[in-house]
Amino acid sequence: MNDAPHSTPAVQSPYCAFRRSLQAAALASLALLTMALTSARAEPVRILAFGDSLTAGPGIGAEDSLPAQLKRRLSEDGYNVEVVQGGVSGDTTTTGLARLDYTLGAGPFDIAVVELGANDMLNGHDPKITRANLDRILATLKQKGVRPVLTAMVSSANHGQAYKKEFDSVYPDLAAKHEAPLVPFILEGVWGSPALLISDGIHPNAAGVAKIVKKIAPYVERTLVSMGASRTSRAQ
Repeated sequence: MNDAPHSTPAVQSPYCAFRRSLQAAALASLALLTMALTSARAEPVRILAFGDSLTAGPGIGAEDSLPAQLKRRLSEDGYNVEVVQGGVSGDTTTTGLARLDYTLGAGPFDIAVVELGANDMLNGHDPKITRANLDRILATLKQKGVRPVLTAMVSSANHGQAYKKEFDSVYPDLAAKHEAPLVPFILEGVWGSPALLISDGIHPNAAGVAKIVKKIAPYVERTLVSMGASRTSRAQ
C-alpha cells in the first residue's frame, strides 16, 4: 500500500498578504462611508422662514403659521426638514437686515425663505433702500452657505406708477443677481379675499397661509432637489 502523497503547505507571498490588508481597509472605509451617509440622511434640512408678519402669523395659532404649514407640506412630500420661525411682525427690510446675523446664530441653516418688503411698500420707503437691504440680506445668506428663496412683493398704486415700477423691479432683479428662486407675489388670490384673512382684513388666516404655502413649497422643493436632499415616499 503506497503512502499518500504529502501535501506541501501553501506559502503565502508578501503580496497576497498586502492585497488582503488593502481589501480589508477598503471594506472598512466603505462601511464608515455608508454609516456617515446614513447619518447625514437622517439629519433634517434646516430651513429658516425669515420675514415679517406674513411669516410670524398674527391672529392664528403657531401650528397654522407659515413655517408650521410649510414644514407639514414638505414632510407630506417626503422631505425630512425642520422649518424655523424667523418672522417678526412689523419688520421692514431695514430691521430685517439689522437682525439677520443674530437670527442666523440659531443655525446652521441650509435654506432661507426671505419674505420682506411689504412694510417698506406700505410705509412708502424709498425702493432704493429696499433694494440695497435685500441685496445685503441675500449676499450674507450666500456667504454663510445658506441658499435663499426670495418671495416677491408688489406695490399698490397708492404711491404712483413710478414708485410701483421701481419697487416691483427689485425682486426679479435681485433674484437674477443672486441666482435665487423667485416666488411670484405670494398674496395673489389672498389679498382682498375676506374668507382668507383674519378680522383685520390684512393678514391671512390659516386658509390664507395654506394658499401662500402652496405657492412657496414648489420653489423650496426645487432647492432641496438641487442640494441633493433625500426624499422618502409620500406620506399616506
